[in-house]
Amino acid sequence: MAITKKRKAAVAKVDKNKVYSLNEASSLVKQVNTTKFDASVDLHVRLGVDPKKADQSIRGTVSLPHGTGKTKKVLVLCTPDKEADAKAAGADYVGLDEFIQKIEGGWVDVDVIIATPSVMPKIGKLGKVLGPRNLMPNPKTGTVTNDVAAAVNEVKGGKIAFKVDKAGIIHASIGRVSFAPEKILDNSHELLNAIIKAKPATAKGTYLKSIFMASSMSPGIAVDTKGFVH
Repeated sequence: MAITKKRKAAVAKVDKNKVYSLNEASSLVKQVNTTKFDASVDLHVRLGVDPKKADQSIRGTVSLPHGTGKTKKVLVLCTPDKEADAKAAGADYVGLDEFIQKIEGGWVDVDVIIATPSVMPKIGKLGKVLGPRNLMPNPKTGTVTNDVAAAVNEVKGGKIAFKVDKAGIIHASIGRVSFAPEKILDNSHELLNAIIKAKPATAKGTYLKSIFMASSMSPGIAVDTKGFVH
C-alpha cells in the first residue's frame, strides 16, 4: 500500500529515537494529524502488571476536565420509577425489557450502559454480548447505581472508564485534534494520574513502561515516563 505525501510528511515530523515531554506531544499530535475529520487523540499506556492476576487487572474511571469531544450515547436500564430522572439528565435511551431484547438481538449502538442494582439479575445474561465490548455495567466504574441522574451527568460531562487489556496496555481517548494543546495536556495528565493512583501494591518493577500518544491514523509519539511519579 502506497504511503501518501501527507503521511510521509507527518511521519517525518516525529523523531522515532526521541521521547517527548507530554507538553511537546500534546502540540505535536495536532501537527501530524492526516485525517480530514476531527480525529480522536488517544493515549496508549503499557504497564508493568500481569493482567491475568485479579489484583493487577486494573480498571477505573476518571473525569476529564475538558471532556473527550465526543457526545456519548447512554442507555439506562432501570425500573419505571427511575426513568424520569434518567431522561431529565440526558440519557439517550431509557427502559428495560425492550432494550434487553434488542441487545440479545445484537443491538449495541451505545457507548455506555448504566443500570440500577435491582435490575442487574435481569442483565446478567447479556454478559456474552456486553462483556467483550466493555459495556457491561459495573459498580467499580459507577455504572451500577441508584443515582442514575448523577451517573448520566458524569458520563456526558467527560467521565471515561479505562481498563488494562490482556497485553498489559490501557488504551483511552483523551480528546480530539481540534482541542487546544493545553486541553490535550490537561486531559492526559488527569488520565495518567488516575492510572498511577490505581497501581496495585503487588506490581513489581517499573509501573509505567511506555506511553504513546496518537491521533486516528497518525504516527505514535513516544512520551517520556520519567516526568511522572510512579
